Amino acid sequence: MATKMEIFDLGRVVLAIEKYKKSEASIEKAVRIAGVSISRMLDIFKEYGVEANIEYEDYLKGLKSLRKIW
Repeated sequence: MATKMEIFDLGRVVLAIEKYKKSEASIEKAVRIAGVSISRMLDIFKEYGVEANIEYEDYLKGLKSLRKIW
């Protein structure tokens, strides 16, 4: 049987997924809502069949940020 904390955590994940699917939350915001890492959130999206709603401009912005780090 799930504990109250597990149910609460699952609820946060479901809320994050729903907000992301409705474009009410970015991946970053979904991560904060769910309380997980970005890599875990991407895994969760994959598990639940959630498609990325990343625009081309967002991709380019992320790529530019990554290049600054490297």
